Amino acid sequence: MAKTDSDVVRVGGASSGLDRYFKISERGSTVRTEIGAGVTTWLTMAYILFLNPAILGAIADHEGTSLDAGQVLSVTALVAGVLTLAMGLYANYPFALAAGLGLNGFVAFGLVASFGLTWPEAMGVIVLEGVIITVLVLTNVRELIMDSIPMDLKRAIGIGIGLFIALIGLVDGGVVVKPEGSPLPVGLAADFSNMHMLVFVIGLALSALLVSRKVKGGLLIAIVGSTVAAIVINQGFGDSTQWANGVAVLPSDWVTAPQFDLVGKVSFGFLSALGAATTISIVLAVMMSDFFDTMGTATALGSEAGLLDENGKLPDIKKVLLVDSLAAVAGGATSSSSNTTYIESASGVAEGGRTGLTSAVTGVLFLGCLLLSSIAGVIPYEATGPVLVIVGFFMMQGVGEIDWRDPGIAIPAFLTIILMPFTYSITNGVGAGFLAFVFIRVAQGRAKDVHWLLYVIAALFAYYFFHGVHP
Repeated sequence: MAKTDSDVVRVGGASSGLDRYFKISERGSTVRTEIGAGVTTWLTMAYILFLNPAILGAIADHEGTSLDAGQVLSVTALVAGVLTLAMGLYANYPFALAAGLGLNGFVAFGLVASFGLTWPEAMGVIVLEGVIITVLVLTNVRELIMDSIPMDLKRAIGIGIGLFIALIGLVDGGVVVKPEGSPLPVGLAADFSNMHMLVFVIGLALSALLVSRKVKGGLLIAIVGSTVAAIVINQGFGDSTQWANGVAVLPSDWVTAPQFDLVGKVSFGFLSALGAATTISIVLAVMMSDFFDTMGTATALGSEAGLLDENGKLPDIKKVLLVDSLAAVAGGATSSSSNTTYIESASGVAEGGRTGLTSAVTGVLFLGCLLLSSIAGVIPYEATGPVLVIVGFFMMQGVGEIDWRDPGIAIPAFLTIILMPFTYSITNGVGAGFLAFVFIRVAQGRAKDVHWLLYVIAALFAYYFFHGVHP
């Protein structure tokens, strides 16, 4: 797109100030393009405002405490807005952040449901993980850890999380169930004629259609569309299809004050509840997910935007990693779960976003959503489940890049991928993959091909499996 005087004013004025601060013209962009790209990124990511409350609100801890959907939406919008602004203003890249899918599922179904932590204790784990990552970034150790792990294992972790997310969506949507009186551990919901299932099918069909046609904000549109269908069904059929507690009912107030009750609800009691070995293993597993997701996402986005240097690296990536690690701390401290850089930022990059102004616009739009907390409780699980399935599809796309011809890496990758959804645990998948990789390489007589750090990590996971608390 050609620059015009209305896009970038070179002498005086607000536009010239933006141009200098964000280096807009230097990177071949314009103010108008950056603003449009920021709106596009927000449209593509805004679905997390409804998915995060759906996932974190699905489980009550052993004290009977559940997270309120409206409160979760508020803190989700708050952290996404503030940290995306920080990414734009400090790192000057068109990357947006929000609560990480997969990690929020691990917090709910792993830390709370399986390990028996309270919600404040589970969020304390995320705060600790974020603090450790921040220290590793500041001391340049994060890249050492990244370089020690084979690329195919990194890919397998992302793929496994994708399957985990998809399974959560199918369970939440009522499609995958535990059959009563059946010897099978899981089954397919038999009655696809009921209205709840109809909403799920509508959502899945709409999500697939919009994504396949590359419609901007397709996942957000699918959530809204299937929620509208649920409201119509709920109002039309009454008690026969009743959703409880205000779900699938038009809210009495569309705009409400933000709810910040969850801010600061953090406890470090998990240290005594889990024990040292299990705590270390869990934190390691979450760190591995954060590490690979951010490094891979930042590099991929930088490549698409043409911002990599001659060595294929992103200039000032330490700033990106620092903001991302602080986002994990902020996510835990506000009970919105760990926040991370989103690959959906690619939508804004595709629209021409090249600078932090794109992220600044996205961040402001997220902050504007603080007024929408009343809407969160209206969204049924049948409307968010299909989107989780589609997100799982996106994360599966790297499966063909794994070298399946080498059993030494293929078997560990396979175990990593299948154990995450089958055991509802990221920790189990990461741990099994690392242990299998070290064991097979040593058995092959290739012990020198294994980085020394992997021996340490594998030993910690071995202790976790033999002595730790696990689901």
